[in-house]
Amino acid sequence: MPQGSSIRAIWILNSLDAVVFSRRFLVVEKRWRGACKTEKESSGGNYAVFPLLPSDSELAAAFVDRKRREGSIRGCGIRASQSAKGSDSWVDDPITRHIIGVYMSKEEGGDVNNDINYLLWPLVLHTKGQFCILVLPLVEPRHVRAYARLCTRSDCGNAVGVEDSISSILLDLPSITGASMVAHAIGDIITGDVVEPEVVVSASPSVGGLLDSLTGSIGISSISSRAKPVAPPVASSNPTSSAVTGTVTSDANKTGSRPLDKDVLRTFISSSMPFGTLLDLSFPNIISIKANGFSSSDLPPSDLKQPAWKPYLYKGRQRILFSIHETVHAAMYDRDEIPDSISISGQINCRAELEGLPDVSFPLIGLNSDKIEVLSFHPCVQVPEQGVDKQAVMFSPPLGNFGLMRYQAVCGIGPPIKGFYQLSMVSEDKGDFLFKLRLMDGYKSPLTMEFCTVTMPFPRRRVVFFDGTPSVGIVSTTEHSVEWKIIVGGRGLSGKSIEATFPGKVQFAPWKPQISPPSSLGFGSITDEDSVMETDGNNNSMVNVEEFIMEKMSKDLHSANLEEPFCWHAYNYAKVSFKIIGASLSGMLIDQKSVSIYPAVKAPVESSTQVTSGEYILWNTLGRCPSAVPVTKV
Repeated sequence: MPQGSSIRAIWILNSLDAVVFSRRFLVVEKRWRGACKTEKESSGGNYAVFPLLPSDSELAAAFVDRKRREGSIRGCGIRASQSAKGSDSWVDDPITRHIIGVYMSKEEGGDVNNDINYLLWPLVLHTKGQFCILVLPLVEPRHVRAYARLCTRSDCGNAVGVEDSISSILLDLPSITGASMVAHAIGDIITGDVVEPEVVVSASPSVGGLLDSLTGSIGISSISSRAKPVAPPVASSNPTSSAVTGTVTSDANKTGSRPLDKDVLRTFISSSMPFGTLLDLSFPNIISIKANGFSSSDLPPSDLKQPAWKPYLYKGRQRILFSIHETVHAAMYDRDEIPDSISISGQINCRAELEGLPDVSFPLIGLNSDKIEVLSFHPCVQVPEQGVDKQAVMFSPPLGNFGLMRYQAVCGIGPPIKGFYQLSMVSEDKGDFLFKLRLMDGYKSPLTMEFCTVTMPFPRRRVVFFDGTPSVGIVSTTEHSVEWKIIVGGRGLSGKSIEATFPGKVQFAPWKPQISPPSSLGFGSITDEDSVMETDGNNNSMVNVEEFIMEKMSKDLHSANLEEPFCWHAYNYAKVSFKIIGASLSGMLIDQKSVSIYPAVKAPVESSTQVTSGEYILWNTLGRCPSAVPVTKV
């Protein structure tokens, strides 16, 4: 069979394990049956794999049976003492929590006493909200047989270099990636989480610039017979006095939070994967086509080929918007034996409102190999020229907002917030703490910190008393945290650095250790896909993955000392949240004056940059903290 991304069937199950939506692709299924027939002839007249798809009721029953066998919806992913031979957990690989198999019981030769279990694999499993999405991609029968052998072999694990390992099987199946994309796209649609990359608009405060931005967005400049794929800017929650900011939102109609809309799903599936072959999984594109339709003006010139990512042509006021979004992740230890860790993940989003099928090119500045570690581009991008610190980028832009490129980088300036946090317990319920931080050290204009907040979380202790006055900012408390707002929105910090100290005392309610059931010990609240903890009355000895992992980790876990009885594993930390605008921290830059469009048109180019905090952690220098051991070369 030819390789590619084709889908045999899709099922959606609700929280009651009932199939609420299914779709089978007969064209793809015909190819599967042909492959099974060839396999049957070569194996001597018996089907090695079952050639037919199960009914909805059969699939639901097999899914429930697997859930009972594995202990939860996803299962362990690790071979445990309760794992049964032939099950996914027997393979002993965590990937089997996401790519699963179910067994279909079929009668052989019309004899009800001679049932044979056929394996249906690979089913890509994705949970979103109250729904479980199962997507069955087209693979070759030999791949199913290879996985069936893995489920029954005596050894466990995924040793390197072993023939027919789960990794070697999956690497030979590009359709798995396509099926995963389908499952995630459907999950976003049915829960109303369809979003496009955010593009922030920064317009000068002049009347003309602001009027052009607003009228261009709502279509006053050129009235057309069709709806145009733009939306008016939305005001920022933290406006500054020097700029008007907003976001350009998705072209698509928002699906919102509502019960499963089968008509929307049918429209998406029919357009994105006709006859089971994946074409375009962009839900905004598909909804825009349905809403706007086509007209004779949408036909491209005869000498140009219309790309798949631009199914119809834009009409209206022309402009290009770029937004650089960077997220800073850091672990600050303030210890000689543990180096601080800081990294940046960035994305350049774009919205090109251009008529026709033009090409856009510009030099991307800041690609120094010492700073940029990982780089990837949208499929529409060509990178013909490379230099030491800049790289020419050319692309034929799709409709709406899209991620032009993503990258991983190191911080070229230094951490925006550095310093230390100390907490020492003077008794079982009372503690003294001290913050000493420096903000924006070495940062110059136009870099501006719009806000900065430090939070001390105490998820397992209740705060009953607090005392302390910071050198700058305001403090508030909740039942399980202390929040220090160093910079409040509207009072940005630019062109200088400040030092902020915060000594204080905190008192907690008396410590009462609670013996929790195994399913929740040490985990608190489990959310999203692992929130459903299923048990079966006939098999109470089976554990799910959370219980199993917790049991293994607790064996070597020492009891918490009085100095740090707060977080799981007795770790204590403070979390920093901030936002910086004006420039990137990695040095990534788009020169608006160097952006060129071919064929040449007059289109204003706007760009903006914002940096936000991700997991920015200050570990207690007086307590225990996790850290990665550096790799040493032998």
